[in-house]
Amino acid sequence: MRCSQAVENKEDSTELTQPGSMVVHPGQSLTIDCKVSYSVTSDWSAWIRQPAGKALEWIGRITSSGGTAYNDKLKSKFSISRDTGTNTITLRGQNLQTEDTAVYYCARYTQ
Repeated sequence: MRCSQAVENKEDSTELTQPGSMVVHPGQSLTIDCKVSYSVTSDWSAWIRQPAGKALEWIGRITSSGGTAYNDKLKSKFSISRDTGTNTITLRGQNLQTEDTAVYYCARYTQ
């Protein structure tokens, strides 16, 4: 399973930093931390993935107050949390399978 590198928005200098790549075997779990340059108590964040050769797929989001929502198809597999002290958004996946192989992106919701 592969994760994206840092993503930066030059327009407002938003920076989101993730690990390079990870290998997860079928049935195992996954944790990806995304360190962001904005306050997670001010803006919403999301996780999105893109399997090779396929469209982007929305996994879920977490609001500035900590509320979460998920893609119905993926809600039993993934959870999203945040650390307000370090401005980190975390994606956790469980019982992952080969079909979960993708590039995983964290993103900032903008108004």
